[in-house]
Amino acid sequence: MRVPEKNANASQDGTTSGAEFPPATRDRWRELVAGVLRRSGLDPDTSPGAPEDLLATTTYDGVVLRPLYTEEDGLDSGYPGLAPFTRGRRPQGAVTDGWDVRQAHADPDPGVTRRAILADLENGVSSLWLVTGEGGVAVDDIGEVLTDVLLGVAPVTLDAGADYVTAADALLAAHADDGVPATAVTGNLGIDPITVAARSGEPADLDTAARFAVEKAADHPSLLLVTVDATPYHEAGGSEAQELGAAMASGVAYLRALTGAGMDLAEAAARLEFRFAATADQFLTIAKLRAARAMWNRVTEVCGLAPAQRTMRQHVVTSAAMMTRRAPYVNVLRTTLACFSAGVAGADAITVRPFDSALGLPDPLARRIARNTQSLLVEEAHLARVTDPAGGSFYVERLTADLYARGWAFFQELEGAGGMVRALADGVLAERIEEVWRQRRANLAHRRDPLTGVSEFPDLAEPVLERRPAPARPTGPGALPQRRYAEDYETLRARSDAHLARTGERPRVFLATLGPLAAHTARAGFAANLFAAGGIEPVRAGVVDGADELAARFRDSGTTVACLCSSDAVYAEQAAAAARALREAGATRVLLAGRPEGTADVDGHVFTGCDALGLLEELCDHLGVAR
Repeated sequence: MRVPEKNANASQDGTTSGAEFPPATRDRWRELVAGVLRRSGLDPDTSPGAPEDLLATTTYDGVVLRPLYTEEDGLDSGYPGLAPFTRGRRPQGAVTDGWDVRQAHADPDPGVTRRAILADLENGVSSLWLVTGEGGVAVDDIGEVLTDVLLGVAPVTLDAGADYVTAADALLAAHADDGVPATAVTGNLGIDPITVAARSGEPADLDTAARFAVEKAADHPSLLLVTVDATPYHEAGGSEAQELGAAMASGVAYLRALTGAGMDLAEAAARLEFRFAATADQFLTIAKLRAARAMWNRVTEVCGLAPAQRTMRQHVVTSAAMMTRRAPYVNVLRTTLACFSAGVAGADAITVRPFDSALGLPDPLARRIARNTQSLLVEEAHLARVTDPAGGSFYVERLTADLYARGWAFFQELEGAGGMVRALADGVLAERIEEVWRQRRANLAHRRDPLTGVSEFPDLAEPVLERRPAPARPTGPGALPQRRYAEDYETLRARSDAHLARTGERPRVFLATLGPLAAHTARAGFAANLFAAGGIEPVRAGVVDGADELAARFRDSGTTVACLCSSDAVYAEQAAAAARALREAGATRVLLAGRPEGTADVDGHVFTGCDALGLLEELCDHLGVAR
């Protein structure tokens, strides 16, 4: 007997699930959103693109992030493991064995590093990233720190800077001492003169590096030779497209150098590993890594390589620029989001920075949390069980394509400037990155790019963690700066700490709360949060009965700066008298939280989107906080 087909969405009485609802259309969505915007005080009829324009944001690359994506935005990015490799280098992704959990080691104390390496390998780490030379482990200590490592099982990636020759020889000698035949040596020698030039300002010598790489390639067929590191451009404050374009330009420069030294093009491409930064902005990170593989596919396709030879190996490290010294435990959340993004995007190897890495050399607890972050995402969250889980998302696919286009345009700009080495030497790359950094710094200053625990929701009472200082890498004129987004706020916090140590109290601002509690609570909380971001302690007046009591509490506050806090309605009735009373009580600066028109004579306003950093710096100077 043939069983009749039944609509999967039909209920037992034959009705279709959702049939009672009107069709979901873009026009209907616009209508509903417009209604919400009107109730919020916005007029969606002022823009021809509304309501989308009112809800859209723009990235530092000029990519417009819209509030709604539909199948109209859908793009065909192929299949996992097939060109253009947007969806991953391997068809199975990380499903069979997870991604490579790679942890960094840079402590110059060989005993500490040796113990840390062993702890990592015994607890989930699958490969090592060894920083050597002036910025990390001494080259002569490479053999010692790797004493307990089964080098035939745990690959090592070197990051030796200008010392790549001696470091590579030391690493290969350690493999020989461990009985690993040259043909079985894996890992990466990490040769990268372009990054040395970017970080030091010294000229990049690609020809010498390429000849050395070709020499080592002859006896080590499974060994990666060169790292194409894009993180210096991210850490200098650059955008996603600039990171992508610089990576492509560097990769092309290395292909030219290696083939010029006699290596076959296909082998040269196979001996490269690319390194990118992952931030807490999960969608930009996912799209960036997907776009990078597609861009490299196009580069190598133009070079004439077959599809199977056009894949990109990606090592992704959580961003150093996003890490904070203040509220460092929040970094655990940032790095978790970044690691999640890298895993979703199909990274081959991931490094999670310990939460205290901005403070110096990490302690064992921070290293343990870093490696367990990856273990949790792989083993408990099962993130590696799905190949390219972002594939098919209209938003992610559109964002990937947009970053590809802008990254490719920047790559062409660098090639037009004479290639990556020339663009670095002539300052072209630095100038372009500086343009983005100025925009980024302005957004940080105005708190449009919030930093949780630093520019937003700071805790002045939180103790500062102490760590041993990390060794500094050599730098010089012409080097790209290494920046952290929180630096300017943390400088103010350090000034406040020094002031506290010297005088016994922090700089203060009196919050002159007017009217009932319900009227002033919101703006008082906002102002307190903003002032604390600069290390300035807010002193609340509480509920007061008139201007005289307000002035009396101000005199007891121990400061000369006051900020009026209340609703617009209360300001209209009380602000003028309150400002006069505060000045008569000795206030040298009177601010107002909010920016209503025609309010009392005040010296400035504190509001969402104001130049918080500039205001805080000016207040610290006014309050006598030493620089």
